[in-house]
Amino acid sequence: MTLSLPPFTRAVLWLIGINTGVFLLMALFSMARVPLGFYLFKYMELVPAEVIQHGWIWQIVTYSFLHEGFSHWFFNMIALWMFGSSIENAWGARRFLELYFIGVIGAAVTTIALSYSHILGNPDTATVGASGGIFAVLIAFGILFAESEIMMIPFPFMIKAKYFVGILIVVTLALAMGGGGSVAYVAHLGGLLFGWLYVRRGLKPAIVKVDVSERYYGLRNAYYRWKRRRAAKKFEVYMSKHDRQVHFDEHGNYVPPDDSQKGNGGDKSGWVN
Repeated sequence: MTLSLPPFTRAVLWLIGINTGVFLLMALFSMARVPLGFYLFKYMELVPAEVIQHGWIWQIVTYSFLHEGFSHWFFNMIALWMFGSSIENAWGARRFLELYFIGVIGAAVTTIALSYSHILGNPDTATVGASGGIFAVLIAFGILFAESEIMMIPFPFMIKAKYFVGILIVVTLALAMGGGGSVAYVAHLGGLLFGWLYVRRGLKPAIVKVDVSERYYGLRNAYYRWKRRRAAKKFEVYMSKHDRQVHFDEHGNYVPPDDSQKGNGGDKSGWVN
């Protein structure tokens, strides 16, 4: 058995850098007792009541760059690196970032919706952390690399990715239903759900694109053929008014006089679409 660490891919590195920069800045403000840090944190954290009642919609993204304490930040960044790099290598930076931020926004929307339904949480409870995006990445990894084996550090055994993600979903759901203490497990569930929806939609993009493009080009070519036939008919009428006879075939291609007289069509000029 060999162990290897994934590379730091570009988008993953940028996300880790931004999250780390914000975390260190907030820690610096806190140590220096600068009030600006407190106000920035309050404006950036996700509070459903502030999003709905005051229109602070930026919070559905900015909350993901805030973390409560070193362990919260550290384990999120480790997970982002360990699993996100594989997704980015497979999909590229653009699709990876789409997945990540759909998880972030989906987790925020889920948190807001459930808080106002009073099923889980309440509208005045604040949520912070990148876990929504992380859980979207985790479920994508579990689907795309289902048979890959993961070392369950610090436990000395391996587990397939699909089983790891399945256990994660069950545990997260149980903790969310149990209240979850100070951890926003509702956001985790939102990230899982929206990550799953994105992956399922994205597994067959080529089929949809080919079908749409074929229909488009088929309609476009039919239109151009109709225009050419119409133009040929008009030209025949115009030339007949000037005592000259010209002939075009059923595709709108010009038929030279010699070929027209042969009656068998002969060789035809022009392109046929």
